[in-house]
Amino acid sequence: MPQNSLKVCPVGIEKAKKALDGKGWSQQQLAKKLEVSRQPVDNFFKGEPVRNDIFIKICDELGLDWEEITSQKSTDSLGSPEEASVSTDIDALVQEVRKKVTPYIKERCGKMRVLDMTQPIGLDNIYTDVNIFKKIIGRTRREIAELLQNCDVEDFDRFGLSKVTQERVPGLQAVEQHSKLMVLGKPGAGKTTFLKYLAMQCIEGEFQKERFPIFITLKEFAEAPEKPGILKYITQRLSDCDLTDADVKAKQLLKQGKVLVLLDGLDEVREENTKSVLDQVQEFSYQFSTNKFIITCRIAAKEYTFQGFTEVEVADFDSEQIATFAQNWFQSRKDPVKGKRFIEKLEENKPIQELATNPLLLTLLCLVFGEAGDFPANRSELYTEGVDVLLKKWDVKRNIERDKVYKDLSLQGKENLLSHIALTTFEQKNYFFKKKTVEDYIADFIRNLRNANTAPEALELDSEAILKSIEAQHGLLVARATGIYSFSHLTFHEYFTAREIKERSAWAKLAEHVAEKRWREVFLLTTGMARSADDLLKLMKQKIDELLAGDEQLQYFLSWVNRKSNSVEVPYNLAAVRVFYFALDLNLDLARSLDFTLDLTYCLNQAFISAKVINRARTRNLDLVLAFISAHVFDFAQAFALDLVLALDLVLDRDQDLSPELKRSLQQLKDQLPNPEDKEAYKQWWQENGSTWTEQLRAVMIEHRNIGHDWQFTDAQEKLLKQYYDANKLLVDCLNSDCYVSREVRQEIEDTLLLPYTT
Repeated sequence: MPQNSLKVCPVGIEKAKKALDGKGWSQQQLAKKLEVSRQPVDNFFKGEPVRNDIFIKICDELGLDWEEITSQKSTDSLGSPEEASVSTDIDALVQEVRKKVTPYIKERCGKMRVLDMTQPIGLDNIYTDVNIFKKIIGRTRREIAELLQNCDVEDFDRFGLSKVTQERVPGLQAVEQHSKLMVLGKPGAGKTTFLKYLAMQCIEGEFQKERFPIFITLKEFAEAPEKPGILKYITQRLSDCDLTDADVKAKQLLKQGKVLVLLDGLDEVREENTKSVLDQVQEFSYQFSTNKFIITCRIAAKEYTFQGFTEVEVADFDSEQIATFAQNWFQSRKDPVKGKRFIEKLEENKPIQELATNPLLLTLLCLVFGEAGDFPANRSELYTEGVDVLLKKWDVKRNIERDKVYKDLSLQGKENLLSHIALTTFEQKNYFFKKKTVEDYIADFIRNLRNANTAPEALELDSEAILKSIEAQHGLLVARATGIYSFSHLTFHEYFTAREIKERSAWAKLAEHVAEKRWREVFLLTTGMARSADDLLKLMKQKIDELLAGDEQLQYFLSWVNRKSNSVEVPYNLAAVRVFYFALDLNLDLARSLDFTLDLTYCLNQAFISAKVINRARTRNLDLVLAFISAHVFDFAQAFALDLVLALDLVLDRDQDLSPELKRSLQQLKDQLPNPEDKEAYKQWWQENGSTWTEQLRAVMIEHRNIGHDWQFTDAQEKLLKQYYDANKLLVDCLNSDCYVSREVRQEIEDTLLLPYTT
């Protein structure tokens, strides 16, 4: 049988026929799908020789492992002593080469050093298993409406974009299933790390141990002196490893399919070398097709299809992979406690957690956290560093010079362009946008650049090239389906939106959105970026106050909040007390969820879980305890009867806090309650008397403490109050962020928080 052909063993033929039947195809239909003539398909199922590349294509289409069904792997194929001897010699040769290349592979692939790491780190110390999408996300056919099915535009799930995916499979599984694999991924997705991991697993005998690995950086190969072919380049590498007769042995082993060929970074090859490299890789894969080939490349970087190769995409990290990577990272630095704290802080900060789905950006986050023990208070600084990594540092650190697609579009120009696109689309609630739409935005931007060719045809070509450049080189805009794009992370969409607002000083335009939840992160980022946030914060305060200005009943409610807050003597500032009574008299669940960022203390922030907690906390805030009882009275009737009695006992024990009249009224209410130990009797009592008892309690609270009013707000008013509260919460969060604001403006806002509107 010729060296460049293969045939199926008898057992393999049965497997192939089953696979064909399972798909419901005829042999003729299979040939048509493969775009080959009927003859090789017929020969395949007859167990006759078939050219290597076609043989492997048939196996891939049927979901079969060609090595398992080829007669070369069957014991029957080694019928003669001579053939058995050849097999033994080849296996011995593989072991000889593996031994020679082990130091080189371990040195080249066993360590990694990226970004600002001061020293390399062992790959096995931090490697996290990679997942693969079997279909390229950007080539799926979907409409924007379909992509938005899992997303609420008004309250956009930070991980909504990650739902626009498909089923993941382990990376090793994908490699095992295919003899020729093209691994695509966004910048920083971990493609090179995955390839190095495969090389290490192979050389350590954990994967493809019947082969030996060859790791080739395609940029280095393309720029090698004297431009050797791939075979000669491999021979040179083996000679460097002190392998004698490397040229003969390399060719012999390649012919026998004993090499794991790992080709890294097709996208990093210079444009002038691209065609030569592409042609050589394709021809080499034809010539030695029985080996296992894996190539990595950035998505959208090279428009070329390798015949016989299956294309897959590296999936972003999920929360489990993020945690594993972080634990390994800090464990390798002998600081597991910091690793645990890193994960906790990440879970508290969803925008940063979103960036951590990219392994490169996750590495950046680990480096930043490792130095400071926390994330920066001003998140915009962290995002700026992340953008800088993707736009410039990642390539510079690896001495990669990308092709320039437009002569006047500098690094600053790309940032300005992305900011222009971000604000335009964010204002329109467009998290996903058509390719033609974003190209129009690009054309609109570059037509104003110096020396721009404003002819429509030229603008169209340039805008298309720039979009492809941003996607392939930086990964900040990515294809979510055929012809549909988005920012790679919602965090970057918000960051560039905030950047554009800051550059334009468009404070009034931003303030219009103060009651819209989806703009929250943009406000926080913009205040962090601004040289002074005074003007923006004052505009925010004005717009927030105007939310309730036209509703007389709501203004009266705010007046009550103010009067009640002024009537109590507590060691907290008035703004904090107003926040407390605002939430307490409206909705206890809202109060429970507050993150008091002014100066409310433990007793106000912790005593909302159950009466037992109130009892343990020994809170001295009588209004809080009474409101708790009132709000949860029917819950107590069902499951917390004893807690209700304990809570009333707690209040009655506070002699110093109660007037005689209030104490008498509460004691009378307590005396009405049946024995809580008799649950059935207690439940029956509540069904008959609960409503009356609750109204009596409310009347006592109103008379003696001026709380518990039945405001009878409409649904629209309650919604407006919730918006008003959330907007004030945002304002306080901006004040307490790492932004620059004058003392006068800060004091003015705190003094007037939650007060009735005055013109």
